[in-house]
Amino acid sequence: MSLIVYTVASLFTATALLVFRRPRLALRDPLTASTCVSIFLGGLCFFCSAPVTLGAVNDLTRIPNFGAPMTYSVISAYSASLLILLINWRGGPAERVRRQAVRVITVYSLVITAVITLFALADAPAERLRDLDTYYANTPYMREMIVLYLVGHGACALITIYVCLRWSREVTGILRVGLRLIMAGLAVDVTGFEGAKLTAVAARWAGHDLDRLSTGLAPRAAALGALLCAAGFVLPRLLPAALAQWHSVWDYRALGPLWAELRGVPTAPKPAPPRWLLPRGRLYYRELRILDALLALQSRCDGRVREAAYQRARAQGSPPGEAHFVAAAAMVVDAARQARRPHPAESAGPGGTDRLHTALFSDTRELVRLARALAGSSVVEAARRGAARTAGG
Repeated sequence: MSLIVYTVASLFTATALLVFRRPRLALRDPLTASTCVSIFLGGLCFFCSAPVTLGAVNDLTRIPNFGAPMTYSVISAYSASLLILLINWRGGPAERVRRQAVRVITVYSLVITAVITLFALADAPAERLRDLDTYYANTPYMREMIVLYLVGHGACALITIYVCLRWSREVTGILRVGLRLIMAGLAVDVTGFEGAKLTAVAARWAGHDLDRLSTGLAPRAAALGALLCAAGFVLPRLLPAALAQWHSVWDYRALGPLWAELRGVPTAPKPAPPRWLLPRGRLYYRELRILDALLALQSRCDGRVREAAYQRARAQGSPPGEAHFVAAAAMVVDAARQARRPHPAESAGPGGTDRLHTALFSDTRELVRLARALAGSSVVEAARRGAARTAGG
């Protein structure tokens, strides 16, 4: 059991580090900070509840079962962090968000204080690492402590489900998916963890033994529910960034033909991009170099080449939008061909520089379309061989 619990705790820790990858920015953003705190406390709940950890804490403090109020306090803090995270995620006026967060902190601080106080008043000399909830279900003060932490965590789950249900009706897309994952995780938590624990405790009150629900079903349900909740909170924050990086990989590769064509154009020297850059950063560097090369070609761009290429593309059946990029690519290829010549460049001639703007595309999608036209058009290939200039003359 400890291995399973530690594995879940490690997953939570890794997720928290992933969200908290930029500490300075994260601390300035209440939503990111509360997300990290919530995920970290979720992992700490599982770490503290492992029998190995409980035994070590009991031995260290020399207080039998001291790990129980510690774990219950962490669970209560985790419940509070979920509500605070939901408050920050929902947003609104800063004063209202702060006021609601203070209320949650106050309530769960009282719960934690009560848990510790009840444990101090209770008589629980026998160390129980796996079945404390049921073993001490009829012990004064321990009974109240157990019920208190379960009710506090259950109330948090039900409130969060209610808020997420209402909110999910107002939003769409990845945010709705995240809210549904949170509701699914909390539903598993309420039915699997809370339900199993309370049923086992109530069975002890009635003189029956259903401890297997508390020691077997409840921990597994808690792990599954917590992982679903963490995914629901993290997915809307990380998935858009991950998709942006993935799209950057494809855009970077799509710009390869254009960069290969312009690589030999003399420009101001630029430092090589760091190797640790993510795909989005590498795409930025490639776009920057391409735009620098296009600017360097402005005196060589010939509007006659563009016009001839446009007419050829239209004659081949290309729609106006596609023909526009084909013509611009032909003009860029012709200018790059001139730039690679060892002798002085030819004059662009009439209509040259006033067409330069057609070759300058600051938007990534337009640069990609330009690169695809350059790589796949027979008209551009003709310009590369110099046939377009002849037709234009």
